[in-house]
Amino acid sequence: MYTSYTTEEINQALGLPYLQRGTPGSIGYLLTDSRLLQNPASSLFFAIPGAHHDGRYFIGELYEKGVRHFVVSGTFNAAPFPEASFWHASDVVAALQTVAAFHRSRFRLPVIGITGSNGKTIVKEWLFQLLHRDYRIARSPKSFNSQIGVPLSVWQLEAAHSLAIFEAGISRMGEMEKLAAVIRCTIGLITNIGEAHQEGFPGRQAKIRQKLQLFAGADVLIYCNEDEQLNGEIQATGIPTLSWSRSGAADIRILTVVPGGSSTKIEARYKGQAFAFEIPFTDEASIENALHCFAVMLYLGLPASSMADGMPQLEQVAMRLEVRAGINDCSIINDSYNLDLTALEAALAYLGRKQYAHRTLILSDILQSGEPAQQLYAKVGRLVREAGVQRFIGIGGEVPAVAPFLPAAADARFFPDTDSFLAQQRHGDFQGEAILVKGARPFAFERIARRLSKQVHQTELEVDISALIHNIRAFQRYLKPDTGLIVMVKAAAYGSGSLEVARALEFHKAGYLAVAYADEGIELREGGIQAPIIVLNPEEAVFDSIVRYNLEPEIYNPRLMQAFGHFTLDATQRVPVHLKLDTGMHRLGFDAGNLEQAIGLLARYPQLEARSAFSHLAASEAPEHDVFTHEQAALFELLYEQLSTAIGYRPLRHLLNTSGIIRFPQYQMELVRLGIGAYGIDASGLIQEELRTALTLRARISQIRSLPAGETVGYGRHGRLSRASRIATISIGYADGLPRAAGNGRFSVLIRQQRAPIIGNVCMDMSMADVTDIPQAEEGDEVLIFGAGLPVAELAEALGTIPYEVFTSVSPRVRRVYVHE
Repeated sequence: MYTSYTTEEINQALGLPYLQRGTPGSIGYLLTDSRLLQNPASSLFFAIPGAHHDGRYFIGELYEKGVRHFVVSGTFNAAPFPEASFWHASDVVAALQTVAAFHRSRFRLPVIGITGSNGKTIVKEWLFQLLHRDYRIARSPKSFNSQIGVPLSVWQLEAAHSLAIFEAGISRMGEMEKLAAVIRCTIGLITNIGEAHQEGFPGRQAKIRQKLQLFAGADVLIYCNEDEQLNGEIQATGIPTLSWSRSGAADIRILTVVPGGSSTKIEARYKGQAFAFEIPFTDEASIENALHCFAVMLYLGLPASSMADGMPQLEQVAMRLEVRAGINDCSIINDSYNLDLTALEAALAYLGRKQYAHRTLILSDILQSGEPAQQLYAKVGRLVREAGVQRFIGIGGEVPAVAPFLPAAADARFFPDTDSFLAQQRHGDFQGEAILVKGARPFAFERIARRLSKQVHQTELEVDISALIHNIRAFQRYLKPDTGLIVMVKAAAYGSGSLEVARALEFHKAGYLAVAYADEGIELREGGIQAPIIVLNPEEAVFDSIVRYNLEPEIYNPRLMQAFGHFTLDATQRVPVHLKLDTGMHRLGFDAGNLEQAIGLLARYPQLEARSAFSHLAASEAPEHDVFTHEQAALFELLYEQLSTAIGYRPLRHLLNTSGIIRFPQYQMELVRLGIGAYGIDASGLIQEELRTALTLRARISQIRSLPAGETVGYGRHGRLSRASRIATISIGYADGLPRAAGNGRFSVLIRQQRAPIIGNVCMDMSMADVTDIPQAEEGDEVLIFGAGLPVAELAEALGTIPYEVFTSVSPRVRRVYVHE
């Protein structure tokens, strides 16, 4: 991150032939994603090829912005970029790993390498929390543990570091050997072996052996020896070990683990010495993660006082940032992950993606750096300059040290604490800007985020953008390399909020977006979306807006085509339209009876370009209707050939929706349409396990009261109690998106991981749940309506409907929170 090598040093490290030798320079940044460019002159871009995106496509754009160093594969003409150096690699990712391994070889320091099926990132972050006072630590940003993430993590190493902590994750055979050469760990830690990514290995033994390759050459391997198979495989490697166990013989004996209330007390013995400490968690996963950290601290020789003092201070690791709608048309980015230079750089990179002309950073003191303030805040100032921040608000006693390093034109203000800022902040201080709120936890910046947020309703719909992108990629794995994707963002992106979702889709290079009505497309254009947008239900009244905002209408009958053709007669360039063909859905579209009229109108209005022709499958998810689906596909091909032959060119074709993508790959054609699948629902059920929950609806317990048997709850007295009960009033009603049909025991919400049936009628703004069997439930507790742990399909079934209707029924008054890993 702060290292710099000459072009010739990088050439020697790569060991690759020059495709073209350009103007010599220096390289301090490794870039694999063109959208994250911040330092053109000192960046080395690795043009990684993929099934649907090829890094070579972005070289021209990067060259124009000043990048002069590239690694490419395959056939590439470098002549149009005379000042740039190009290296040719058979494997671009391997070249990235080679450069990172070269960088790693220049440092002699303890390096902790962490792998395992679960807990890698939390253990890494907790080790940082526990050790940062004793070491200057480099560590993987968030969960950068992949074939690309690991080399980018290792590249952060610099001379000032005295310890590094890197995590490594693999999903198939042969991957760990490559990561091991980059990390070269001296201290190994394996968390556990679970079922994650099992499909990439012949069996559990093979997966264990692959993971253990990370520790070849390590001075020690730290692990829990309670897994007999894992223990046996580790012993067979001959690597020196430090083991711990709660149930048997080990180097570190865990004597007692006593959960109680909100914390757990732990006693242990190592080399005859007794240790006792407390952690602020009670769940098994956190206890296991803390014990791994305890073992590392023992190996490093830290005194018992460090554990006794540090363990109770462990904090929950929030591996994501939140985006909320803010006051006065602002966008609030609330990042509570970790406040250090690595986390700040990642957050500023995200700020740079927001399509706002004005960018503001609210930053607290950085408490865990170990660097002298002058040196630390000089680096902060550089990051702020590179991110194009126009307004800087610093809160704390040390952060004013950044002032000399900020851009001269920046509006900089400083406050001693959060209270002082809130006391002076006025509603009109922020207007139409992206605001990154980045503070160390003692500064309680959540108070600032709440103050600047547009909605503060306790009920919220969480939209997991990372899950949405994961789901899209899951479906893309089933596509042919030359098949593009149209992503549906109609109905406010299935209730999630179309603009923020569209921004994420555009950033991740979705080819087309589709909306139901022109108003939705206009909102996206005014929000800065440049991607092509199809309007599925155009109306004559909005033709002007369709043209003015460069939207592309679906045309489904002769009347509409004639009207739009007449409206666009004076167009100076071709106007794209998308022709809907009715093959059996019988909702909209040209059929065999009037397709000739469409052909005639295209000839009459030559400014209209049939950009695509498509149809809609009526029952692609239902095997009992497969014969009909094949008939639809055959009719579509027949109508399409008639159309394309008559007009003299071949529009793009798309027939498949979410279920069709999986069940009918033979009909993928040039495009497919992905709808609810992006949000985690596969109606076919074939790849549901590969998808992640993208939408989560939560409320809170507003009040709990105890009532005797015989009392009634709610309107109409329908909720009659047969026993003495504890009744929780929760902050969601039918005006928020929980229909009345969910009441009277037909649906149960989730509170503290237990089901609580709704009792009585759902009210407009509230509903009541029976928490008699959840004695630990308290006012203020989170209530899950749907999400991970309580699938939306359960609510849909209780209501006698489908997930589509549930998602799109969530009221606009419910606060949308967008989270990104």
